[in-house]
Amino acid sequence: MKILFVSLGCDKNLVDSEVMLGLLKDRHHSITNDETEAEVIVVNTCSFIHDAREESIQTILEMAELKKSGVCRLLIVTGCLAEKYKDEILAELPEVDAVVGTTAYDTICEVIDKSLEGERVQSFESIDRLPIVKTRRVLTTGGYSSYLKIGEGCDKHCTYCIIPKLRGTYRSVPMDAVLEDARMLAEAGVKELNIVAQETTTWGKDIYGEKRLHVLLKELCKIEGIQWIRLLYCYPEEITDELIEVLKTEPKLCHYLDMPIQHSSDAILKRMGRRTSRKELEEVIGKLRREIPDITLRTTLITGFPGETEEDHEILKAFIQDMRFDRLGVFTYSPEEGTPAERMPDQVPEAVKEERRDELMLLQQQISAEKTADMVGKTLEVLVEGRIPEEGIYVGRTYRDAPDVDGYIFLNAEEEIISGDFVTAEVTGSDEYDLTGDVIYEFTE
Repeated sequence: MKILFVSLGCDKNLVDSEVMLGLLKDRHHSITNDETEAEVIVVNTCSFIHDAREESIQTILEMAELKKSGVCRLLIVTGCLAEKYKDEILAELPEVDAVVGTTAYDTICEVIDKSLEGERVQSFESIDRLPIVKTRRVLTTGGYSSYLKIGEGCDKHCTYCIIPKLRGTYRSVPMDAVLEDARMLAEAGVKELNIVAQETTTWGKDIYGEKRLHVLLKELCKIEGIQWIRLLYCYPEEITDELIEVLKTEPKLCHYLDMPIQHSSDAILKRMGRRTSRKELEEVIGKLRREIPDITLRTTLITGFPGETEEDHEILKAFIQDMRFDRLGVFTYSPEEGTPAERMPDQVPEAVKEERRDELMLLQQQISAEKTADMVGKTLEVLVEGRIPEEGIYVGRTYRDAPDVDGYIFLNAEEEIISGDFVTAEVTGSDEYDLTGDVIYEFTE
């Protein structure tokens, strides 16, 4: 069968899609990017916030139209939307042949077999199951950079978040399985690992009784072929001295940390169910910068949370100004069905949310411009990702830039560079988010 995959949402979802693609390839199905020739279409959905849910629904409807008019025989919906609305999807969308839950993606081949026999299939497992699949993933991220998922689910139960209901409690992927996946990625040519989970910093606690992310990172650093390892989704209250020390001392670990904090007003943090105060956030950020002076810190914020006053907003603005994050994203609060925050009083009007978001992003844009300007004259290692032919320049990322969410460096080079190569470059210019530079060549007589 020719199978088209549409993967929506987060990078954790993308890993699940790549695992499913690997399983299908092992069954000798062929993968296509051409929707007009696909015999099976799989939509791996997201349901984290309203916009993501709307995108998932719209994509399913578009694929349903293809099924009516093309060669498509099966339309299968997987992921978070399927987990949340399994009965509704089959009841309201007759074009959908099967729904697959978040912990049952390893059944995708059997689901296709049953669906081809004319059965409308629901494949769901316990929400706390952890599929361990040893097949080689089909990489969709360029071949030299990949995501490595080390955990599933979450125990935090923030009042705005639906993830524990869709993905279950936190389960660490066992070390041997993580290392096996990483070795297969390295053998496939991957040079950059981006470590992901709903929360990476508590890895190992459910298995060993204590956090052991620092131990796992040391083992990952031993894998030949891997040159960069980047940490994403590190909750501030779980960052240990051991983790800081391994970040500081292991050469393969990028001096980069994604640390979602969501807010800085103690009143809002409490209403969110977060486990840090403003003072504690300042302390962990200060410690990271003292121990690793060149560390790049990325965070995400939610504005317009129920009960957020103008004073709370001003507190957050002041915090951004004081902390001067290198990278920062802001989301407007999205009420999610079944969460405590949805039922809270003092919901903030959409127009106010958007106004506050724009104000915060404008402030961060100024900070980011100053931060990138500080990089001019520095020499950095760059992972080259491609070339812009019409301009004759190459595009890459430094250790300061996670894929898809951060900036780029645009390079002038005297010789051809292959995507996936690492080069050394001198930074010659900057704007609000990106850098320009020249590749440095070391000539010897």
